[in-house]
Amino acid sequence: MVTCGAIVFVVLSLLVTAWCWVPAAVLLVLTAVGVSDLLQRRHSILRNYPILGHLRFLLEAVRPELQQYFIERNFDGRPYDRDVRSIVYERAKGTDAEEPFGTDRDVDAIGYEYLVPSMAPKPVADRPPKARIGGPGCTQPYDMALLNVSAMSFGALSTRAILALNQGAARGGFAHDTGEGGLSEYHLGPGGDLIWEIGTGYFGCRTKDGDFSEGEFADKAAHPQVKCVSLKLSQGAKPGIGGVLPGGKVNAEIARVREVPQGRTVISPPYHRVFATPRELVQFIARMRELAGGKPTGFKLCLTSRMQFLAVCKAMLAEDVTPDFIVVDGAEGGTGAAPLEFADHLGTPLTEGLTTVHAALVGTGLRDRIKIGASGKVATGADIVKRLVQGADYTNAARAMMFALGCIQAQRCHTNTCPTGVTTQDPRRARALDVADKAERVRRFQEATVRSALQIMASMGVGDPTELRPNMLRRRVSPTTVLPGDQLYGLLQPGQLLAEPPPSWAADWAAADPDHFAV
Repeated sequence: MVTCGAIVFVVLSLLVTAWCWVPAAVLLVLTAVGVSDLLQRRHSILRNYPILGHLRFLLEAVRPELQQYFIERNFDGRPYDRDVRSIVYERAKGTDAEEPFGTDRDVDAIGYEYLVPSMAPKPVADRPPKARIGGPGCTQPYDMALLNVSAMSFGALSTRAILALNQGAARGGFAHDTGEGGLSEYHLGPGGDLIWEIGTGYFGCRTKDGDFSEGEFADKAAHPQVKCVSLKLSQGAKPGIGGVLPGGKVNAEIARVREVPQGRTVISPPYHRVFATPRELVQFIARMRELAGGKPTGFKLCLTSRMQFLAVCKAMLAEDVTPDFIVVDGAEGGTGAAPLEFADHLGTPLTEGLTTVHAALVGTGLRDRIKIGASGKVATGADIVKRLVQGADYTNAARAMMFALGCIQAQRCHTNTCPTGVTTQDPRRARALDVADKAERVRRFQEATVRSALQIMASMGVGDPTELRPNMLRRRVSPTTVLPGDQLYGLLQPGQLLAEPPPSWAADWAAADPDHFAV
């Protein structure tokens, strides 16, 4: 007869035997990994330090998260620090974006900039002003908000992100730039105002050979939601090369909108086929405006050499044709994918690019015919005011709008693994983005940021952006010297280049040729 004690002994023996398999299995797996590490030839670290070497790769994989959440201070993160991200999140959620105890910034550091308040502030404007876009050749002018959604393509962003951005723009009364990835039903569905951007790939208006299709462009530009059309010459984060959309993100829908093969990486050409000289560029702008039925037409660029832009100005004068707007993109601007060397080392930063374009248009007597937009790390009311002081009429924001959608700056935009559903074509990941909720966040962020800009201008004694002057922005250039903007930048008087160019501009003006993009 089996006793209870014998049963308990057998059960315990079986349990002990079973638990022995756990460490045995772990040791077996580790042994297999170690043998594999020793035999593989790809990683020297793993051959010298089998098993333990994997810890290095693990730490490297989580380094960005460790840096962002545990190491970086509130004001020194890149590309956007925690302070800026927080203010965007708070405004998007409709909560207070205020800080106690004073600034964390080093106000004595060289390069520190500040706006000059007035001893006679003005009341904050009840209604945000808008910039009227439309020069002599425009028959359908458009009133542009002080802050708009900058160029982000369908493909780089998910369908839900596009829907939320456009719905937010429709609710808030501001514009949404489509980016160069074509005009999709997700841009058109919610009813927001659109700036249709045409890049070197001519997506959405291209022939089978990749050339510009006038007929297709005219048909789509006639859509009532398309308020402006923009020709992209270059982008701040990757000037001189075309856009890149990894093949993993080119699904059937994106391939249809862009008119490209499905599953293949899409690389836009670095240059346009439709023009090769400044004069031809200006003529093509006029042709685009004609095809678009007189809607505002302009171009976007990251400034190259001053001489090349002056060549475009000379072409405008010679042809008596001007774009209705020019968007200046800074080298600090964002991108979904670009070579690191381009993002880090090519292109003119927004401050220099914006002030140069503004000065060149003033100096050639063209400024009153052309509005200027500024794009590149615009996220706060102070950013808007600084760019208006430096010569812009309005601003555009891309990454700040992504923050409003819920972006956490994971910097996985090109991998199709965005954790918040903003920059992915993976349906499972994209479904996390609730369109109605994020659209309202976008609207709230834009409204609160523009209101902040108006409050700042009022504190400066300014009731309208046209009253802003370069000397209202100061920069510390040495431990003991602070200079106003009118002494920092090469400002010109109206028509000065046509009459007598100053010495600092004379050589570039003389060398600028409307029939050559000379270096």
